[in-house]
Amino acid sequence: MKRFVSFIVTSFLLTSLWIPSAFAAEEKKDTDIVSNVKSAVLIERDTGTVLYEKNSNEELPPASMTKIMTMLLIMEAIDEGKLSWNEKVRTSEYAASMGGSQIFLEPGEEMTTKEMLRGIAIGSGNDASVAMAERIAGSEDAFVDMMNAKAKELGLKHTFFKNTTGLPVSGHYSTASDMAIMAKELLKYEGITKFTGMYEAYLRENTDKKFWLVNTNKLVRFYPGVDGLKTGFTAEAKYCLTATAQKDGMRVIAVVFGAPTSKERNAQVTKLLNYAFAQYQTHPMFKRNQTIGLAKVSKGKEKTIEAVTSEPISILTKKGEKTQDVKQRITLQKKIKAPITKGDQVGTIQLVKNGKVILESPLVASKSVKEAGWWTLYKRAFGMFTKSGK
Repeated sequence: MKRFVSFIVTSFLLTSLWIPSAFAAEEKKDTDIVSNVKSAVLIERDTGTVLYEKNSNEELPPASMTKIMTMLLIMEAIDEGKLSWNEKVRTSEYAASMGGSQIFLEPGEEMTTKEMLRGIAIGSGNDASVAMAERIAGSEDAFVDMMNAKAKELGLKHTFFKNTTGLPVSGHYSTASDMAIMAKELLKYEGITKFTGMYEAYLRENTDKKFWLVNTNKLVRFYPGVDGLKTGFTAEAKYCLTATAQKDGMRVIAVVFGAPTSKERNAQVTKLLNYAFAQYQTHPMFKRNQTIGLAKVSKGKEKTIEAVTSEPISILTKKGEKTQDVKQRITLQKKIKAPITKGDQVGTIQLVKNGKVILESPLVASKSVKEAGWWTLYKRAFGMFTKSGK
């Protein structure tokens, strides 16, 4: 196990912090904020604090909310430089054969990553989802393995995927709680809401096959601040929605499974969002990718790497709460060995109150660092030798 070294502890005046579970404990979880749905959960994005839940760990078919994980892996690939926005992605015969919601891709048709993601986020295109899966992993099956590996990495114990689309199949399930965590992770990539928050758009604009997309999430148009994320519907799953909204600097995620109608689904999510914005407030501390410190790199082309925040970091309070002192503790790994990939964890940032850690978030490498060649290492060693000989 790599050793860690703590190099800075700073205290400053902030709004009083709450342990996420403490918030949940305060809420009456059986309070009927929502009704007429199989399960629901409401969380604050930055802290992950559960503000309300109802049967949130019940395993249910997620339908097209599955595409939250699909979009997450697409955004990760772009962030890591494995995929570009303007790269043209070719559609296979298999991808074009997908039923259900689609953007009617034809075998051999090419669209850019940006266009494909628009088709997934706005139009819930099953064909676009499979085409992107094949581009990233080589096949849908291999991509599904990536989805399940990511679910495991996120600690999701009640989620298992059988496809990239959410089309009905036995053994494909998730929960409201797990879906909220996936959404939390996806929202680290702030650019995603440029797609999920768009109400309508066109594909193939300059061709005779121009295709009009209308967002399946009507709250994007009718609830101020809603800018995502994904609806779902099958006869088995009924009407589902993972929604996110931002107001006064606070972003929340609301999930419902199994509403009887789309109107009822939207009504119940609206209740959750109204509750969150009426009761709570957040106080932003760090943006994503904000530099926190420098970590030493062993045997790399560069001797140090910037440690940056992996997600937005905020504190959450009930409205009107008093302020108290809170400390932050930054811990960086000692002499990380190259090679390093952008996004690798290189440390942690903790918020501490009364000696107790109440929030912890990873710090990650700002870029990749390749292993140094023997000549570079020799010159470094020779330089150290000559310095010590003076």
